[in-house]
Amino acid sequence: MSTDDGGAEDDLLLSEQACFALYSASRAVTDVYRPLLAELGLTYPQYLVLLTLWESEPRTVRDVGAALALDYGTVSPLLKRLEGAGFVERRRAPHDERTVTVHLTDAGRDLRARVSHVPRTIGCALGLDDRARHELIVLLRTITASTVVYRGVDGASSAS
Repeated sequence: MSTDDGGAEDDLLLSEQACFALYSASRAVTDVYRPLLAELGLTYPQYLVLLTLWESEPRTVRDVGAALALDYGTVSPLLKRLEGAGFVERRRAPHDERTVTVHLTDAGRDLRARVSHVPRTIGCALGLDDRARHELIVLLRTITASTVVYRGVDGASSAS
């Protein structure tokens, strides 16, 4: 159902919901990752943790969580499973026992070469050339930043 002026009723169509389009796209892309990573015994969130460590290590658990926008309670079990698989080690910082740093093991470093095909495969699945993929990343980061500002520091909407 629509109105003559393309009004509010059109805004309530599922096909007009940005959140649903983002949700559907996210699920579709994650579904492409799943079998690629399963071959290596990884989940998508574990892969993301490894990406942060391949960029820079060691990192504190807090830094890993901040990079992935995840809280400690979510990151800690991911690290525990990666440690159990032999890809990372968690160590208490000598200067502060409360701080835990995460280090790649040799197996974790070697795994990087085994997943090097993943970004290219995902790029093909997206059907975007490098320029369009970069533009998508910029747009998604803009959306993320905008929604963070909209929610405000305390999580409440700043809109009136």
